[in-house]
Amino acid sequence: MNPLLLQVFRSVVWVYSVITFLPWYFFSGAGTNLERARRIKARSVSGHPAGPYRALNSRDKLVAWLHPGVDTLDKMFEHATHRFPLRDCLGTREVLSEEDELQPNGKVFKKVILGNYNWLSFEEAYQAAKHFGSGLAALSQKPHCNIAIFCETRAEWLVAAQACFMYNFPLVTLYSTLGPVAIAHGLNETEVTHIITSKDLLQSRLKVAILCDVPRLRYIIVVDSKPTSWPDIPRGIVVHSMDAVKEMGSQPDNSVTKPPPQPSDIAVIMYTSGSTGIPKGVMISHGNIMAGITGMAERIPNLDETDTYIGYLPLAHVLELSAELVCLSHGCRIGYSSPQTLADQSTKIKKGSKGDTSVLKPTLMAAVPEIMDRIYKNVMTKVEEMSRFQRTLFVLAYNYKMEQISKGYSTPLCDSLVFKRVRALLGGNTRVLLSGGAPLSAATQRFMNICLCCPVGQGYGLTETCGAATISEVWDYSTGRVGAPLVCSEITLKDWEEGGYYSTDKPNPRGEILIGGPNVTMGYYKSQGKNHEDFFVDEKGQRWFCTGDIGEFHADGCLKIIDRKKDLVKLQAGEYVSLGKVEAVLKNCPLIDNICAYANSDQSYVIGFVVPNHKQLTALAEQMQVRGSWEEICNNAQMEREVLRIIAEAAVSAKLERFEIPKKIRLSAEPWTPETGLVTDAFKLKRKELKSHYQEDIERMYGGK
Repeated sequence: MNPLLLQVFRSVVWVYSVITFLPWYFFSGAGTNLERARRIKARSVSGHPAGPYRALNSRDKLVAWLHPGVDTLDKMFEHATHRFPLRDCLGTREVLSEEDELQPNGKVFKKVILGNYNWLSFEEAYQAAKHFGSGLAALSQKPHCNIAIFCETRAEWLVAAQACFMYNFPLVTLYSTLGPVAIAHGLNETEVTHIITSKDLLQSRLKVAILCDVPRLRYIIVVDSKPTSWPDIPRGIVVHSMDAVKEMGSQPDNSVTKPPPQPSDIAVIMYTSGSTGIPKGVMISHGNIMAGITGMAERIPNLDETDTYIGYLPLAHVLELSAELVCLSHGCRIGYSSPQTLADQSTKIKKGSKGDTSVLKPTLMAAVPEIMDRIYKNVMTKVEEMSRFQRTLFVLAYNYKMEQISKGYSTPLCDSLVFKRVRALLGGNTRVLLSGGAPLSAATQRFMNICLCCPVGQGYGLTETCGAATISEVWDYSTGRVGAPLVCSEITLKDWEEGGYYSTDKPNPRGEILIGGPNVTMGYYKSQGKNHEDFFVDEKGQRWFCTGDIGEFHADGCLKIIDRKKDLVKLQAGEYVSLGKVEAVLKNCPLIDNICAYANSDQSYVIGFVVPNHKQLTALAEQMQVRGSWEEICNNAQMEREVLRIIAEAAVSAKLERFEIPKKIRLSAEPWTPETGLVTDAFKLKRKELKSHYQEDIERMYGGK
């Protein structure tokens, strides 16, 4: 851009800022927001740097429920239904048409055209759950006996869950992307006789590989309303539709007296997809979930019945289940979606028709970093394709807004003129975005704050703590931290001598993160040995979980995750390498979609498996005059060397140590998705599976071949 025009633009922005600053400052409460961001949020209640640390508003006592006496999930839903009987509760988009679309590469993609959302009111959802639970009881499902759900995220999932909570049927949740062995293990270990599933999953996953391996199974309830015959179901198993079970439960003859669950009763046995080994079932009580959602709700300002939440992450994941229960408890409506129909550009949305965010216009949304990284990289790629003038304007606006939000100020002019189109990707009304499941890079978090014009509440928690431990406050725009402890939990740092982390470290105390509080779960199902390893009860009767994550507390009481015990590898020469740290740094490189760092203790250097960005690598191949299919480009030794050079440059500029920088890499032509079994549903790396998958490459890279 012409320097003179640039100066004119800056002068206009300066004059606008001067004229509007004072009235805006006093009417917007910007000064208050800055004070909130800078204030101390948590303190060590013992005065010792190791903690335990508690939020200032729960220093005397941790909070376990939202309303007095509402201490179980059935009471919570009943309370919300009494308050908001006629308000929209659960919404599903109508499918207007489906068609196959031929792609240029010869593949056929299924595309859909979707209509408006159809809504169940709170009263209708409550009655549906009540009748469904009664129908399950009529099909011999007993209180305190486990029942499984293996289904995509949809309204029927939550209705079925509420039915189980009402009738005290412990609900076993399984990811739809788990392998056949893991699914059969979960169903057999919990001894279920009933399973709730969808038509698609029954046909594609259960019927083919699993049903014959689950001898106790007697009933399958299919949530889809369209009647279908099931000729290949093993003998002794009866299939019912969800509507038929609800109809059964609505009959006066089948009315049963349901014993109310106690806070200590198991509500959910949640099988974690797990980054290592066979999945473990985490036993979560009613009281655990109530405490967790109480803590999460407290961090979302002005949460009420006017909010709309979009549900698309797996409900078998504790982040999504907790987020939706928070919304139910406050009367928010939940509209359902999927990653394939989320936005106008999503893979299943027919070109020219609207994705779910454009129709629903949610105000609240949860996302895992993998999804936010994709949005960030897609938008920045489009910025690179802009004309020089447009790109300069975007960068100026971006930097100007970054400076303003660091002072606690908003930028309404930039938001409406520059970032409006990016904000529209998520519907245009999003006011809080909750990130969890994995660490979010500083670059992506800044981008979401600036371009989507809404705060990102970065949270930290595990299935073992109901997904709840910390969430950053919405007016805190610092990056790389996960906020202060929630009002339901407290955190202690335990010295880890091998890694060199101590609570006496300066300037910040460091150590393994231990989480205590009423949100800490009952332990692993039928796994007493592992329970003794990971859980303990202190002298006051408080339950604690040892996370294996390493954190440090800052002076304002906010936590930062800095390492993980399992990710630390000692190299041949004695240097410790944090694989997670290396990956977090290198994932910011535009050329990388995903990366797994790997090191052997009997070797002197780190290697890496890289899923390259298709667009960036293709452009690099053209520049280097390397031709061929995608697989051939990824397998090209010249391309491998060039990508390694670019990665090394990025590592040096990010100040990684020499021994932390990968010396050799393998470019992977296939993306890592939960379906491949190489990442979890939250897109965390499964290191054991990745090691097995790339064993030959590991031998090559360490063998010098």
